[in-house]
Amino acid sequence: MPSSRSARRQRTWGGIAGIVVLAFALVYHFFPDVLDVTPHAAVPAAVTQVPATSTPMGFEKRPQAGHSAVNDGPPIALAPRNVLEQRAREQAAAALVAVASASTAPSTPASPAVLDLLQRADKALAAGDLAGSDHSAAVLYAQALRARPDSHRAADGLARIHVDLMMAVEQALDDGDSTAAAQQLALLRGIPGAQADADRLAVEVAAASKTRPLLAKAADLLQQGKVLAPKQDNALALYRQVLAIDADNKVARQGIASIQKQVLDKALGAVAHNDYAGADAALAQAASIEPGSQALQNMRGRIEGMRLQRATSVMAQARSALDAGNLTLAEKLKDEALAISADVPGVDAFNQQMHNARLYASYRPGQVFADRFLDMPGEGPAMVVVPTGRFLMGSAPDSPGHEADESPQHEVHLDKGFAVSRSEITVGQFRDFVRASGYVPDSVRLGGASVYNDRGGTMRNDSQATWQDDYAGHRASDSMPVVNVSWNDAMAYARWLSKRTGKHYQLPSEAQYAYAMRAGTTTLYWWGDGVPKNKVENVTGSGDHSRLGRRWTHAFKGYGDGYWGPAPIQSFAPNPFGLYDMDGNVSEWVRDCWHASYLRAPDDGSAWVNPGCENRVLRGGSWGSAPEQVRSAYRQGALATTRSGRVGFRVVREL
Repeated sequence: MPSSRSARRQRTWGGIAGIVVLAFALVYHFFPDVLDVTPHAAVPAAVTQVPATSTPMGFEKRPQAGHSAVNDGPPIALAPRNVLEQRAREQAAAALVAVASASTAPSTPASPAVLDLLQRADKALAAGDLAGSDHSAAVLYAQALRARPDSHRAADGLARIHVDLMMAVEQALDDGDSTAAAQQLALLRGIPGAQADADRLAVEVAAASKTRPLLAKAADLLQQGKVLAPKQDNALALYRQVLAIDADNKVARQGIASIQKQVLDKALGAVAHNDYAGADAALAQAASIEPGSQALQNMRGRIEGMRLQRATSVMAQARSALDAGNLTLAEKLKDEALAISADVPGVDAFNQQMHNARLYASYRPGQVFADRFLDMPGEGPAMVVVPTGRFLMGSAPDSPGHEADESPQHEVHLDKGFAVSRSEITVGQFRDFVRASGYVPDSVRLGGASVYNDRGGTMRNDSQATWQDDYAGHRASDSMPVVNVSWNDAMAYARWLSKRTGKHYQLPSEAQYAYAMRAGTTTLYWWGDGVPKNKVENVTGSGDHSRLGRRWTHAFKGYGDGYWGPAPIQSFAPNPFGLYDMDGNVSEWVRDCWHASYLRAPDDGSAWVNPGCENRVLRGGSWGSAPEQVRSAYRQGALATTRSGRVGFRVVREL
């Protein structure tokens, strides 16, 4: 919609064109010989092209062949006011000159009386005395024109006064001065040929007379601070009443824009003080004032940018709190950031970190880490973070190889994160423990262990065998899994590891071990239900043989792993959780006491312990286990003091 001033300029231009037509008509009526025609002759084609009204502002009518353009040049609505006035006068004068130049008949000189009238009229015009008195320019020019109807100077003077008075009315309306507009309108009505323009402007002046008191009252209410309240008696309500009368009223529109700016400034101030609810309320109020304003859109963008910047800063604080292990503060800061801006980036990733932090102490499932010692050089064993979950522990009665102590099959929930050592504890790691702590293992304190005798093909007691020896009683390398250790030795190592690292290490519960060994599978073995197709574990295979050529009488047919006895750790494939030798190499101690069934067994993954129990649980197959003893459900019990070349251990760390 064009502005009030543009619309008025368009109407003014239409009035100017009408003046030109009127001047032409006067000359044509009184002096038809000027155009070389009689009053009853046909009008020349060029004259008929002069329009009775102007073309709409902002558009130019291109001349047709043989026709001249009426309003050549750029749209007059785009010109400044002084240019507009000058052009209007020049075009009115040019039209009269063009009419006069078309005449070939001689013109008699003006009389002294006419010249005197013209001179007095010019002086009055220059002095600004346009109309309203006997000595005004309009009265004098009119007298001159009656005395000499062909006076270009008089006609031009009246045209200029017509334009000036219309401009004066328009300016008074733009300034909101309806009284001045009415005065100028009264003067305009006295100009010959100005009646149509006066009638048109009268409508606007009448509207201004209604809006002026409303605008004055609105200004007074603004000073009193009654901008938006009380209802129906505030500045905004009055400005809207004005627009209902005059939709293009510039003062009312500026007033509404000013009120909206106050509210937008309030929103900006609220954001600066971290009052985001107040900022939202102020923006909503500003939108109700003028919904589609550019100022509202700009402020929304600015505030959103400020909120996003602040929210991003708070999220950074939340991440710092999370890294420091303060989950409560981290969650609080994240919620605060989202309250500031719902578009803050990185929330999904942060939520995942929070989830991992609650379950895995900021680690992620499958991650491998090692805790450094606090008071001495070195670090603990490599640990693998096991994902939380649930599984069926034990075996169904109809499952192949099922034994009574594997019943009843029951679901176990492991909702707390934990990490399992990636492989069995090695001889080298256990040696570091013995040296640093001074601990005396049971194989030394009680004397001996059960080791393999290749000549007889059986396990035998060797009073000289210790934790430093291998499955056959020979000195073991540091990379081999430590064997010939008791449950007591394994627990002592876990306690020492906790002290050295400041973390909570212990033997796994039977449920933790069974869950980690299955690694999400439900088959007999973690690799499937039958003979391994690849070298997945160090277990009995028909392709294996001892140094003396012995072979297994009951083994996986067609399978051979190349070892008779334990292999160095991580010599085979890991299971789906990334853990090595969980179901082969050596059987391993767990924390639970031995129970002949799972009746009343915990279902939360905790160890089932009775005070003073002597028998503990062994889990996982070994290098000498028959196929049914390698099943994921298989379990056996042994005295806590047992030392064997087929038994070792690994540790878990609570997260």
